[in-house]
Amino acid sequence: MTNKPLSTLLAAQAEKGQPLPVFKALDDLCKELVGHELFTLLYVDGQEVARIYSNRPEEYPVSGRKLMGPTPWGDLVLKNKQPFIGYDKEAIRWAFFDHELIESMGLGSVINVPVIYDDAVIGTLNLLAPEHYYREEQVALVEQLAPALVPAFLQARAEARATSNRSI
Repeated sequence: MTNKPLSTLLAAQAEKGQPLPVFKALDDLCKELVGHELFTLLYVDGQEVARIYSNRPEEYPVSGRKLMGPTPWGDLVLKNKQPFIGYDKEAIRWAFFDHELIESMGLGSVINVPVIYDDAVIGTLNLLAPEHYYREEQVALVEQLAPALVPAFLQARAEARATSNRSI
């Protein structure tokens, strides 16, 4: 990978209105480098993950939550800090309870990369595309970008928790 993606992300970190500029820059970079139709970012909150960015908010809105910790996918990505690549719809069905929605969008392959900080997974970077789209070498490209998300993830997670803890 050239320095262009990293310099693009670092420049996005200097923009006002964080963390959205970083999330959008990463969305654009992943689209250019690897390709995707659905791009989401999730932070870990106990056994759940909460969505803090989505390029398709109609189907996958920000603030959506799902239980992912006590699952085989959760063991692999959240507990063992390993990326997951799903090549086909069978892999999507194995990993996600919302596979019917994913398939209805014409998607059938996925890359999930853990975002790790202080030896803990604080979130995941998720790309989905049509079946048989992704290859193993694409995972490494996405893994190189994930650490640039740490400051933005920490900020977004803190803001989301503060919002959800407010009394009505």
